[in-house]
Parts: sequence; structure tokens; C-alpha cells
Amino acid sequence: MAKDTFLYRKSTLNLQGKLVDLAIPSVMAILNITPDSFFKGSRVDSIDDALFRVEEFLNEGAKFIDLGAYSSRPGATDITADEELQRLIPFVEAINKRFPEAALSIDTFRAKVAKTAIEAGGHIINDISAGSFDEEMFVTIAALNVPYIMMHMKGNPQNMQDFAHYKNISIEVSNYFSAKIAKLRSLGVKDVIIDPGFGFSKTIDHNYELLQHLEDLHIFGLPILVGVSRKGMIYKFLKTTAAAALNGTSVLNTIALLKGANILRVHDVQEAKECINIIRKMQQQYSD
Repeated sequence: MAKDTFLYRKSTLNLQGKLVDLAIPSVMAILNITPDSFFKGSRVDSIDDALFRVEEFLNEGAKFIDLGAYSSRPGATDITADEELQRLIPFVEAINKRFPEAALSIDTFRAKVAKTAIEAGGHIINDISAGSFDEEMFVTIAALNVPYIMMHMKGNPQNMQDFAHYKNISIEVSNYFSAKIAKLRSLGVKDVIIDPGFGFSKTIDHNYELLQHLEDLHIFGLPILVGVSRKGMIYKFLKTTAAAALNGTSVLNTIALLKGANILRVHDVQEAKECINIIRKMQQQYSD
């Protein structure tokens, strides 16, 4: 079963000298400093609102807070690095000051933004492009010596659905990560997390096929992040809306946990934490 694979995969992250254990799955809460992210409930438009939400997330059991100032939804508006920084940095500084215990993940594909945000108090870089959009990203991550989340995607947020073509999606995603991991290791990057990129340059069928074969990614011996929260693979398939997709999200999060996911990136922390607690209870009962 997937739970046994935790013994054979790297399960710790070094957050500036503080070790975080991922052997027990963790929750990453989504906080968007954007006007156009696909789910309205993830957006904040003031620092006070952000601090309130972070406190709520932490109280509900989130281990990580993922801050994004660039919307990566299909067809999203492109913005400059300077605008991304203007949105992002005040929030990073304020959250780090109020909640120094919070592990801040910075959702960016730009090396300049990554460096500035880590210096402002961030701890992790979450790159949807896995270094494909900025050739300086891998070198920057190596110099910063911070954990790096890299996601699978083809194309960019403006055109990615035009590239949703695969002969065998599981093999192609594995080959993609294999090449990226080799390059990161050659640069001395130690803490890498892989994200299959549900919803990015993938059809609904691709997403479910990828989830069905999630265990294939265990071959890399690295933690796996799954982000399916309220996405189109749920609400389009069920013919509902993102606002009504919480139940479907919990179902897919549970499946991901059974297949060995280490981090659930979500809009709804309490519900994701409950999925983790129930799965852990079942596995403990099964092992007794």
C-alpha cells in the first residue's frame, strides 16, 4: 500500500535550519494576492485580511501558507515581475512578522521574485514552470538553499490548454521530472518536492489518469504535492461550480493520500486536515 512507501522516500525539509517532517502528510493553504484567481474564496485584498486568514489557516492545522501574486489560471492576465513584487512583498513581510512560525511558500516562476521574497521572510519556492520560464531559477534556488516545489506543465498559463496532448501522460510526466531532478541535483539542490500539475495543460481525462497512477512518481524518492482543490477536474466533471466543489475536493484529496501524497495544497484547510486524520486512523488500525 502507498503508506509503506513513506519509508523509502525523503520526508524532511530544511527550512532555514528548522527540519519539517512530511512523513505525516501536511496541508498547504492557498492565499492569493490577485484579483483574478479562479476561486474567489482564496483571494485577499488587504494585509489585515491576509493576517486574519493566515491565523485561521494555522489554527485549522495548516503547516504551509502558499502566497501567490500571479494568477496562473487558464487564460490569466500576464503581469510584470515588478508588479508581482509590489503585490507580494508587503504581505510576505507582514505575515512573517506576525506569524514567525508559519512556513511561507512563495508561488512564483521568476528568479528575481523568488530571491526577493525569500530575503523578505519566505521559506519555500513553488514554481509552476519547474524552471522553464526563467533560466536563472535553478541556480537561484541552489544559491538560496531553500526547498523547491516544481510542477509539471506544458506551455504557459495563457496557452497551456493548447498543449494538452499526450501519448502516455504518466510516462511523459515522469520523464519531465527525471530531467529536471538531474539538473537540480547537479547544482546541489537538496530539498525538492514534485507536483504533477493537475489542471495544467491537461484534460479532465488526463487529470484522472494521472491521479490513478500517482504512485509512479514514488520512483524519484521525493515528497509529492497534490493540488486538486476546487479545480475544473472536479466541478466541470460534476457539472457544478468551484464554489460547490468542496465535497469532490475531499474525495480526491483522500485518494491522493492513499496513493502517497505528502502535501495537500488546498483552499479549505480544516476539511483537508480531516482527510489526513481519517486516513491516518485507518492506517494505524490496519497496521495494529
